Amino acid sequence: MRQRVAITGIGAITPIGTSVEGLWDGVRRGTSAVRAITRFDASPFSSQVAAEICFDPLDYLPPKRARRLDRFSQFALVSAQLALTDAKLTAQEAACHGAGIYIGSALGGVAFAEEQHAAYMSAGPKAVNPLLALSVFGGAASSNVTIELGLHGPSLAYGNSCAAGMIAIGEAARLIAEGRQPVMLAGGAEAPLAPLTFGAFAMIRVLSTRNDDPATASRPFDRDRDGFVIAEGATVLVLESFAHAHDRGAHIYAELAGYGTTSDAFHMTAPHPDGTHAAGAMTAALKIAGLLPAQIDYVNAHGSSTVLNDPTECRAIRLALGDHADGIAVSGTKGLHGHALGATGAMETAISALALQRGHLPGTANLIERDPTCDLDIIPPGGRNSQATHLLCNAFGFGGINASLALSAV
Repeated sequence: MRQRVAITGIGAITPIGTSVEGLWDGVRRGTSAVRAITRFDASPFSSQVAAEICFDPLDYLPPKRARRLDRFSQFALVSAQLALTDAKLTAQEAACHGAGIYIGSALGGVAFAEEQHAAYMSAGPKAVNPLLALSVFGGAASSNVTIELGLHGPSLAYGNSCAAGMIAIGEAARLIAEGRQPVMLAGGAEAPLAPLTFGAFAMIRVLSTRNDDPATASRPFDRDRDGFVIAEGATVLVLESFAHAHDRGAHIYAELAGYGTTSDAFHMTAPHPDGTHAAGAMTAALKIAGLLPAQIDYVNAHGSSTVLNDPTECRAIRLALGDHADGIAVSGTKGLHGHALGATGAMETAISALALQRGHLPGTANLIERDPTCDLDIIPPGGRNSQATHLLCNAFGFGGINASLALSAV
């Protein structure tokens, strides 16, 4: 028998706020966190804006532990700790129930590797951090979480570009739905703000160049959008079977009812123009959830603010939901927190769960004049008080990787 999957804990480190309440306050405040880059000199690049986070690992970790982790693993570990605290679970309790962690990331520890390469070039091998080899591989974050928290369950890293965090959540939920795990941690982490790592995206012209007005640079579905804005951060969720959650009296934010993923098999940076396969991910999530298109009240869109993605996603939503798409509320929150690549799908899943629990659908920041090709009910800045029952949350990534989750109110 398929187990129902509950979201019982949220640990968030985002440009608009840290922790559950910090994240939600940032959504309701509606103020963009995008600013001119301060982490490094971005003047050589066409794009010079990002959504940075003021984060001191010593606020959460002992000095010795913090020094042994790069920013990518620090984000993942602290988010996992925050998620467990929010779920009112100790690490020991989670471990006793066989918990593991799935983490998605597009780039892993590559920014730290870039920093160490600069040290090597300027001062030779002795200047390189000896922990480099243990920090850059994709599984470093999930491994560090299991070691620190003593989790002996499944530990996997997903590198599926900007869909990685959502895929990690979907695959962890699958373990619970199949009765293979009673509890899992899952989410995404990203720390991409280093010169070459950032510049690589600028070089392929996918980033916004609205450097004179950073706060409006990310503008999903707006007629004048010109690219996405890179961000950093992490979000980890605690997922449990409903039986496990009820047995311990856990608070449930929402039900993770369905998950689907497909591939465009078309292009590394451009979505398939007809949206068929993105629609297929949404349809698969609906099928697993046992929901009809007419039951969906809201879509939390990937809404990357790129010229090609936004209208293609609207086309895909229409394909997936048919005539019902005319009555669907849609919004994208990247105008607030930017695009944290593999972590974004996890951030937006958390926002979606909170939207269900708190009866408010987030607005689309910086939407001034809707692109006429995005012909859906796009929620304007400020959001909309509305109690949704079922929603879809999308994440699409380079390489044509599509993922969608169906969430339901409880």
